[in-house]
This record gives sequence, C-alpha cells and structure tokens, in this order.
Amino acid sequence: MFIEIVKSKIHRVMVTEANLNYIGSITIDEDLLDAANMIPYEKVAIVNNNNGERFETYIIKGERGSGVVCLNGAAARKVQPGDIIIIMSFAFMDFDEAKSFKPAIIFPDTATNKLI
Repeated sequence: MFIEIVKSKIHRVMVTEANLNYIGSITIDEDLLDAANMIPYEKVAIVNNNNGERFETYIIKGERGSGVVCLNGAAARKVQPGDIIIIMSFAFMDFDEAKSFKPAIIFPDTATNKLI
C-alpha cells in the first residue's frame, strides 16, 4: 500500500510579491528550495495564514539569496505581499517506508525569508 505524506515544508515564509500578469506558479528563492529539498516544477500546496486560502501550484526557481516568494498568475489573487504562508510538497511511498521517513522542514526568518 502507498500513502501520500509530507516530503518537504517551508513553514511560515513571507510573500514578497504577487504578479497577476504571469502564466502561473510560485517563484521561490533557490536557497529556500535547496534547504527544503524542493525542485523547480514540483507541485506544492500553499496555505495562507492571513486569510485561510489553500491552493496548489508548481515551483519556479527564484534568484538565490533574494528572499523572493512570489505568487504568479491566478494564485496572486489569493495572497497579498506581506502575507505569511506555508509551502508543502508531498510524496507517495510505501506505508512501511513512510513510518520512518523524515520530511525536510525549514523555518525561515519571516521578516527576510532568509534561513535561520
């Protein structure tokens, strides 16, 4: 049996931009991606702590060290710059393997989006 579990999580990061005039996705600083074991085009679930919105999109790699977290396209309507969000990716794995799996979870500084 396979189950879906959290693979990676960026917990409480600040939205720096919202760009409605873009095809879609979330642009994330490459430093955050590396630390959270996430890759470009990976599907992610987003939770907005400020307004309760929950939605899915995919990742675009942002400039390393920039602190950028930008929602693009239609997702830009679900956030405001300054909102605090949680970004999660998931993986399917065997039930027994999942029992011992440890997700990559990071807690960036919410004022700068830099790793602490």
